[in-house]
Amino acid sequence: MRALRKILVVDDDPVVGKSFDRVLSEKGYAVITARNGEEALKKLAEENYDAVFTDIKMPGMDGIQVAERVKARRPWIPVVIVTGYGTADNEARAEAAGVSGFLHKPLSPEMIEGSTQKALLEKDLAGAPATATETAAMPQPTAATEESAWKSVALVFAAPFVGLAYVVALPFIGLGMLAWMGAKALVPEKVARFLKNIALFFAAPFVALAYTIAFPFIGLGMLAWMGAKALVKRADSE
Repeated sequence: MRALRKILVVDDDPVVGKSFDRVLSEKGYAVITARNGEEALKKLAEENYDAVFTDIKMPGMDGIQVAERVKARRPWIPVVIVTGYGTADNEARAEAAGVSGFLHKPLSPEMIEGSTQKALLEKDLAGAPATATETAAMPQPTAATEESAWKSVALVFAAPFVGLAYVVALPFIGLGMLAWMGAKALVPEKVARFLKNIALFFAAPFVALAYTIAFPFIGLGMLAWMGAKALVKRADSE
């Protein structure tokens, strides 16, 4: 399951933050609000965000100053200026700060959603670092997966020798079974049982030879796997 993408909305008008939350929360985003630039920068220092929307005219620090501070600290975070005061001077200052775009009031749900998608697409295309929530959602290697990998390696090395054992043993076992089935069909049961015992007697040395060839390699593979398992557990404990 993908982690929620977090949007920071900076505006001294609570209605704006509520509008973003109403539109974006239904689309799977987490919307966090700040009432001024100082509060926004504090929140940005405490956790990661995927995009910032900031009003341009606020008490104290204005939106362009917020954008400049954000881009200086985390240049990969897209900043969108929300404004009802779209002067050429403001837009020039904002563009010089590196903002991603402008969102002009009054806002509509389509404007909010479209601007958010555009900003996040810009962040993704820029190859920005993953946020903490995205990193936490990524599958992490565990001791179980590492142990399974070592086990697979041991089995790969042991497989040819196990196959050799079967190649050596199976022809003799197969011939013995064929002889027993043929004898069972052609001769009385007591004689067939006697012939079966003889076949097993002659096959036994070859079966034992096959196991003698294979077992040392199987044992080495098991020892390698157990040693790797112990090393993985020791590394995890440290």
